[in-house]
Amino acid sequence: MKVKPEINPEVETRAIVDFLKTYLKQYSFLKSMTLGISGGQDSTLAGKLAQMAVDELNEETEGGYSFIAVRLPYGTQKDEQDCQDALDFINATKELTVNIKPSVEASTTALRDAGIELTDFQKGNEKARERMKVQYSVAAANQGIVLGTDHAAESITGFYTKYGDGGADVLPLFGLNKRQGRAILKYLGCPEHLYNKKPTADLEEDKPQLPDEVALGVSYEAIDDYLEGRQVPAEAREVIEKHYLKTQHKRMMPISRYSFDELIK
Repeated sequence: MKVKPEINPEVETRAIVDFLKTYLKQYSFLKSMTLGISGGQDSTLAGKLAQMAVDELNEETEGGYSFIAVRLPYGTQKDEQDCQDALDFINATKELTVNIKPSVEASTTALRDAGIELTDFQKGNEKARERMKVQYSVAAANQGIVLGTDHAAESITGFYTKYGDGGADVLPLFGLNKRQGRAILKYLGCPEHLYNKKPTADLEEDKPQLPDEVALGVSYEAIDDYLEGRQVPAEAREVIEKHYLKTQHKRMMPISRYSFDELIK
């Protein structure tokens, strides 16, 4: 997962911003980056770093680069104020809001009419995939790419929706764990309530604002320690490694008969 035992927030910030700038310059047809902003730590950090990259590129070149921050609520989001605070901190080139509820409801209704009744959990995945679909549409209309917020603590546990928030073009936070992301936000002057906010995917209607750590059955502190090579309790280690093995398919490209032969060797 490329996680370092410790980081220098200034050095990591510079490395990620430079990576995003280099990626955009590598492809002359790219002019924008798009990301859904949820009001949580990860999208706030990825969005801020993307905007920093765009601002620098526009100063160093003839300009024309943009970062598009997309709000993707399902109806009314309970923590909408956090989302607005995150947007204020990021100060994106452009902001859009797309309410995904009508699309998700239409999809689940069509499935129900076909005899497929989704569970609340499965409907949550439907929401995540609808959000990613919107981001790709926005990116396509703006000569852009879609950023993902996946970091090492999510990657090792597979705590994301396959082809939902797990689908993206570029992952600027990969190699960081949760506490390192917080350290960078603190260094960047982010409002404290955003980076200290209890993480939640908030996809299930029966369990609104369900904390990630409850869903995972292990704390991010333990996951971060594991990723940094520190000692963790045996029970936490077992939970983390079970998540990793169970979610291997999420970290792989689609399997062909040729890659499957390599996989089972």
